[in-house]
Amino acid sequence: MKGKEFQSRKTVRFRQFQNDSYSAFRSLKVEVTIGVLSVAILTFATPDSATAQVVTSLQSQEKLYELEEVEVTSSRAPLTLGQSARMVTVLDREAIAAAPAQSVNDLLKLAAGVDVRQRGPIGAQTDISVRGGTNEQITILLNGININDPQTGHNAADFPVDISEIERIEVLEGPAGRVYGTSSLVGAINIVTRKADKTSADVHLEAGSFGYVSGGGRVNLLRGKLNNQLSASYTRSDGYSRTQSGSLNSDFKTQKMFYQGHYDTDDLSLSWHAGLSNKNFGSNTFYSAKFDDQFEHTFKLFTAIQAETKGLFHFKPTIYWNRSHDRFELFRGSEDKVPFNYHRTDVFGINLNSYIDWSLGKTAFGAEFRNEDLVSGNLGEPLNRPLFIHGTDRQYTLGLNRSNLSFHLEHNILLRNFTLSAGVIAVKNTWNEMPFRLYPGVDASWKFARHFKAYVSFNTSLRMPSFTELYYSVGGHKADKYLKPEEMQAYEVGLKYLSGGIRGSVSVYHHHGKNMIDWIRDTRMGDEAVWESVNHTKVNSIGVEASLYFDFLTMLPEQRFLRNINLAYSYIDQDKDLESYMQSQYALEYLKHKFTAQADFNLYSHLFLNLSYRLQERKGNYQLLSGEVKPYGAYSLLDARLSWNADKYKLYVEANNLFDKTYYDYGNVPQPGRWIMAGACYSF
Repeated sequence: MKGKEFQSRKTVRFRQFQNDSYSAFRSLKVEVTIGVLSVAILTFATPDSATAQVVTSLQSQEKLYELEEVEVTSSRAPLTLGQSARMVTVLDREAIAAAPAQSVNDLLKLAAGVDVRQRGPIGAQTDISVRGGTNEQITILLNGININDPQTGHNAADFPVDISEIERIEVLEGPAGRVYGTSSLVGAINIVTRKADKTSADVHLEAGSFGYVSGGGRVNLLRGKLNNQLSASYTRSDGYSRTQSGSLNSDFKTQKMFYQGHYDTDDLSLSWHAGLSNKNFGSNTFYSAKFDDQFEHTFKLFTAIQAETKGLFHFKPTIYWNRSHDRFELFRGSEDKVPFNYHRTDVFGINLNSYIDWSLGKTAFGAEFRNEDLVSGNLGEPLNRPLFIHGTDRQYTLGLNRSNLSFHLEHNILLRNFTLSAGVIAVKNTWNEMPFRLYPGVDASWKFARHFKAYVSFNTSLRMPSFTELYYSVGGHKADKYLKPEEMQAYEVGLKYLSGGIRGSVSVYHHHGKNMIDWIRDTRMGDEAVWESVNHTKVNSIGVEASLYFDFLTMLPEQRFLRNINLAYSYIDQDKDLESYMQSQYALEYLKHKFTAQADFNLYSHLFLNLSYRLQERKGNYQLLSGEVKPYGAYSLLDARLSWNADKYKLYVEANNLFDKTYYDYGNVPQPGRWIMAGACYSF
């Protein structure tokens, strides 16, 4: 909907409301009544407070309407959040700004269905998964562009944007093969960057525990239909641990830069971006508990151009190219002990998506070509012509190139209270010479009452093994280059409740995975035990998710202290367990229980407080250096953010892991204790 049309509709609704205040007030009573308490509040309200309640309710309904009208990437043809028949969690700009988080990785911890396993802090290295999957089994997108790293999922979360640049984060839960092809086995995460609507600039600076310092800025230039925006940031820390010899081993330095441009006319929308992420981080015991002085450097470059024609027929071509460099040092700065591992990955893609918006709904069709090319010192097959590694006297001697071709067709029926989205994707990959395979999916939702909507879905997907899973056979690992692609079938039913004061959802799903890939280790082998990449025959998962959001500014408008409370819970049970002597790195280590709670308070004037609590219990176990096998167990954490939010500036202090808990996301890699920081940002 265009901005002017939207504002016009708001004006018409508000005038209608003024002309019929008694009717609106009766409707409000239905909206905000929560048992006897809310009835009493409305019954004994003074005329002034009743008017305030009515206005607050109207504003809340407008906000809810805007949220429902946000387009999310849950289908090939764009659907709004209100139309989507999938479980899509949206972290909007307001939630991002209030959260005690310093990276995208930290923000994703707020989503109950997302498992964020950190090795290093503040996003130094993070594995992200959805609904009990692994870090290899999701698609990560930047403004709808696939930025997955085919070398390894460990580096997939190297984002080129600071959280201050993010408009919203969309989490699509469940298989999405017909939408994203060969990488979205169990879900997708789309990061949408902020587009300023006027010429502006801002800067931010923060510092805290463990030598942490971060600063950055953004400038936006708007000239008519052309918008250009540039941002950059730098972050560093000494880290929270040291080697046995006393040197730093969890320190990190990160530089990010991101440029995006937009050009809009009545007939055409054109956008482009270029970004980079440069990281150096001590990886202490990330990959082996025997070595506490590991180190890694990653560099990523992201480029893309997107266009879309407007009208009855929408043609949306996209071209993108991403490059990744990775250097791993088993002994930091000591290549004479063990040679460094070097990898370079280039991903080139063309996406020709189209859809027709007509009387029978939206029909999408198109094709995508994606080429993934790796050159490496220890991954892949021998190269016919070795390539020199920049800045060294060594060569890339191994490599692998594979291409993926897909065709898709989807139709969406959009009625007032009913949505049906059905489609299929045909996929062919040159790796292992697989023929075309079909992966269908269907989603349906029905709004059967004013605030209630039920949905049901069936979706399928596949994933190609990463280059590391196929070829990493060094340092106590043994890979299998004949691994089969993973395949998934998923069924889901759910119920959503949506009103101005309360939003809630509950869903039950069943995942049936075939040829699931994992690294496993038989501890009975003692020092001879190695990690092996294998295909599990079948893994079945049953899960339940529930969420409840209370907007107290709407339900109790006479108070301003408690703004909102957000509660969410996720439960997963898998039917394939490991023997006590077996270790799993990914597929069979999953969050069985996860509960999150956030609360926002307005303490005084411009002073705000956000509390974020997380409780989670992980299945699986890990081996201590002593040889003892230990289960992960459960832990809980509390984070807090206190901020003074003025029109032009913001001052804040944050504390992560407020009660200084000791916990592990991965075995033998302890996470930071209490981490306190303070910062400021100013807008010009």
